[in-house]
Amino acid sequence: MPPDRVNLIAEGLGQKASAKQAIFRATLAAFNLLRYATQALCVELTQRVTAGADASVKIEYQPINEMEFHVRFSGDLLVFVMHSNIITFPDSFAPLATPYVEADFRRRYFGHIMAYNFMADSIRYQRLNDPGYLLGRLLVNIDSHYYLEGVRQLELPSPDMSRNVITPEAMRLFVESAMIAAINNDLIAPPLEDIQKISVKQKLENQQVSRGSKVGFSFSHQQRGVE
Repeated sequence: MPPDRVNLIAEGLGQKASAKQAIFRATLAAFNLLRYATQALCVELTQRVTAGADASVKIEYQPINEMEFHVRFSGDLLVFVMHSNIITFPDSFAPLATPYVEADFRRRYFGHIMAYNFMADSIRYQRLNDPGYLLGRLLVNIDSHYYLEGVRQLELPSPDMSRNVITPEAMRLFVESAMIAAINNDLIAPPLEDIQKISVKQKLENQQVSRGSKVGFSFSHQQRGVE
């Protein structure tokens, strides 16, 4: 007897769709914890910086929508974005090769939150060709456990997600590390030969040829192994 394809489809949809909805909710909860941690950190930094150094230094939190917020400071802009899609990875992806993930197929699926670094003036002056740099990608599973990958300045955890639980402290560490990475990556002025000519299009679009660009970040491809 041929398989009941309709039943197979219904079972597959029931399992995966339900799991993906739960993962989306877990990711949104993690994103809100990250948002609250960022707001508190901005208030604390503003108090410390204005009291001890320069009152003109601004650390600003800016909500955009339910799944995006920005942090502006010292010429930098951090953009935190939660994606609505649920993703998975090939079997070679390190976190999948653990007993924790193998025990439940639903743990192979993740919501993801991205952290990007832009120059603040790129957004302010709408310099559309200016690059942004990915600092980190936070993957959240159905159990509200996480895996963080990104630049070396981040506090990167073990691939064994069984020990990596989403907490306010973990989200605070994520945003602190992202800010440190952005602050320590200075602008590099372009060589004079590269800015001797400017097109009318660049001028009309406010593409300032003398502006610097960030040197980029060094990514950590070898994170701590599973013990």
